[in-house]
Amino acid sequence: MQNASRTELERQDYSVPRHPEFRYKTEFQSHEPEFDYLKSLEIEEKINKIKWGQTANNALFILSTNDKTIKYWKVQDKKVKRISVMNLDTSQSADNGTTSSSSTSSSRGLPNGGSSEKSYNCANNDLPFPPGGYASLRLPVVVTGQELNPVARCRRVYAHAHDYHINSISNNSDGETFISADDLRINLWNLEINSQSFNIVDVKPANMEDLTEVITCAEFHPTHCNTLAYSSSKGAIRLIDLRQSALCDNHSKLFEEHEAPGSKSFFTEIIASVSDIKFARDGRHILSRDYMTLKLWDLNMDSGPVATFQVHEHLRPKLCDLYENDSIFDKFECCLSGDGHRLATGSYSNLFRVFGCTSGNTEATTLEASRNPMRRQVANPTRPTRTLTSLTRAVRRGKCLLYHRFDYFCHIGRVD
Repeated sequence: MQNASRTELERQDYSVPRHPEFRYKTEFQSHEPEFDYLKSLEIEEKINKIKWGQTANNALFILSTNDKTIKYWKVQDKKVKRISVMNLDTSQSADNGTTSSSSTSSSRGLPNGGSSEKSYNCANNDLPFPPGGYASLRLPVVVTGQELNPVARCRRVYAHAHDYHINSISNNSDGETFISADDLRINLWNLEINSQSFNIVDVKPANMEDLTEVITCAEFHPTHCNTLAYSSSKGAIRLIDLRQSALCDNHSKLFEEHEAPGSKSFFTEIIASVSDIKFARDGRHILSRDYMTLKLWDLNMDSGPVATFQVHEHLRPKLCDLYENDSIFDKFECCLSGDGHRLATGSYSNLFRVFGCTSGNTEATTLEASRNPMRRQVANPTRPTRTLTSLTRAVRRGKCLLYHRFDYFCHIGRVD
């Protein structure tokens, strides 16, 4: 210890903080391509949303959805079972993918079906039986090993409840129900019942030509099972109470920021469309993301946001160009840290912004999401082609499908 440096000595006084490391655990196919024959519509397997459910008996529960179908998955580690003490020898049972054992002692029939001197042919050239059969047969034994293998099983499939593409799902704190939302409706489901759902919000007008806004996201309150919030393409967030009525046409609170007189432009309503909302863990605040900003709302103060964070203000002079190539309709998600002290949201070029939201915290950090941070940057990458639905064009092109970086599989990791 006499030759130890000062840094090494100081490390003995406290543990060095270590970032969590996520390791690959398993993957499984969640959705398959489908075809709706009634509407002549192809349904992609692309996953739109994934939500964790409450854990039970060391099992993980996941809700995943594509455009039309929601699935409830159970992922659990199970011990691997193998079949041993087979009546066939290894070479004959290898084709069946099972492990077997054989023993040899004499030319007569053995308990495990083997023979030490000669083999016999049978009619189907598969199982050799000697003349007169075996003296005795041994039943295969299923052996459970200590090796654990994650197994995914689909417990429920919730389908045929949405006419438009599902944009969000959210679990309730009661552990029994969840909601799913599309452009015009929000449905309430029971996790154990997949044959019916209850429509709790319906903004579809009698005449579709009168449609002025669509639902963009819906989220349950983290602790109050009777409260949920949903956002719209006009930049409004509505808080509803399920105890008021079966169909929640009227909201209990409305959160929206009014533009100053004379500041409106052609792009004002488009960039005000809320693409994502998240409740803080304490349930008192809501974080919302529109095209240009992050906004933090206090549920006790609906006059305006308590804080506004500029995400990529340098793009404001280029809104006209972004409108021409449809980039202005891109959707971004947002999230809060577990302690509620920081906010994060995505931007372009694999960048995401992190902001401090506590009093006196002016943190604003830009980070890059990359598997290879040393790679050479490609200037002006080609943007993928986008297609907008007819409903999107109807609402001032202010609503489009939510594009995720998920592939067609559910990937699960564990943190050490």
